[in-house]
Amino acid sequence: MKQAVTLKMRITLTAEDALLLQETMRQFALGCQLVSQYVFDHEFVLDQYALHEALYRQLRTEFGLKAQMAQSAIRLVVGNYKTVQTQMKDEPYTFQDRYTGAWTRCPRDLTWLRQPLQYRQPQLKLVRNRDWSWLQDGRLSLNTLAKRIRVTPHVQGFEQYLAPDWKLGTATVVHTGGHYFLHIAATKELPAVDRTQLENIVGIDRGLRFVLVSHDTAGHTSFVSGKAITNKRAKYNRLRQQLQRKHTKSAKRRLGRLSGRENRWMSDVNHCLSKTLVANASPKTLFVVEDLTGVRQQSRSQAQARRELHSWAFFELEQFLRYKAVLAGYEVVAVSAQYTSQRCAQCGRIDETQRDRQRHEYRCTVCGYQSNDDRIAAMNLVTLGQQYVAGNNRPRFTKEVIG
Repeated sequence: MKQAVTLKMRITLTAEDALLLQETMRQFALGCQLVSQYVFDHEFVLDQYALHEALYRQLRTEFGLKAQMAQSAIRLVVGNYKTVQTQMKDEPYTFQDRYTGAWTRCPRDLTWLRQPLQYRQPQLKLVRNRDWSWLQDGRLSLNTLAKRIRVTPHVQGFEQYLAPDWKLGTATVVHTGGHYFLHIAATKELPAVDRTQLENIVGIDRGLRFVLVSHDTAGHTSFVSGKAITNKRAKYNRLRQQLQRKHTKSAKRRLGRLSGRENRWMSDVNHCLSKTLVANASPKTLFVVEDLTGVRQQSRSQAQARRELHSWAFFELEQFLRYKAVLAGYEVVAVSAQYTSQRCAQCGRIDETQRDRQRHEYRCTVCGYQSNDDRIAAMNLVTLGQQYVAGNNRPRFTKEVIG
């Protein structure tokens, strides 16, 4: 199997080269905006050949993009639209009939977009050995509209990914916090994990009250409180509301910086959580998580809880866990979340009334088993993991069959 990671290296360059790079990033973003507008105006055509025929010369003449940069702009926009297309398909619009109370799911596609995808921030995609390459002195050669420039990368912490068994690919230039970064895609071929050889299973329930609750086959349960994170999220939200009410340019600039700071902090939290899970796992471990696709559309809670749910980076945590686990020789599988918090982990009875959401407790009326409802969910994920190891590719619980 192929595992991909992104190396986020800071680069240093002269003031003159910084101006050249910044101008190239600006023109590239304008080129992407042109492609995005064309896709939006022409019934979302996502055929790269058709877009090349229609826009290649204009990208070269109007924005001065090099040949490979023009191709990269088209490829980037097409990839972004396809990603949005997949997200819309996975998260249909859900609404409730005001008379019958019935909920309806309406499929969505790109025609639901009210405006084309925006590329306001300067950015640049560089193809390996065409637009960027390593030099013998350890520096990097980057292509700009005017000339090639040489920059110094800070590779500390990335040495393992610079080995011959890792293949480096397209790089993205990012300017944030007064520094330039190069985000380089790296891939490596790894042996596939034999599920029949997995010995330890860890069920991971993610939520707001507890960031995560893990339970393994040995009966060990760990709780990670989300109180501190929720409080900091609320602090960011209050500050964001204050700035939005001002409607000034300085407030808008600060909102942008605030958003970046909050996202970086949240990513660091998810990195630390996933790293700890992998580091504490025993050999031959399977991590089982809930498939939370569409969790935002399914939320019908009060406004504050809904905001917290939408701002929580559930998918990012899963992504970080996946690549860290694969690199360590483990496996991660996402299973159906249906009934995981309603099923008794001891006798298998499924009954929603047995769960007290206010007190976060689960009490089975049949066998009398009682525990924290998040712990119950993690225990049930272990059961689904056992089914997966036994050969079931899509394990799930149903009310008709009691596990």
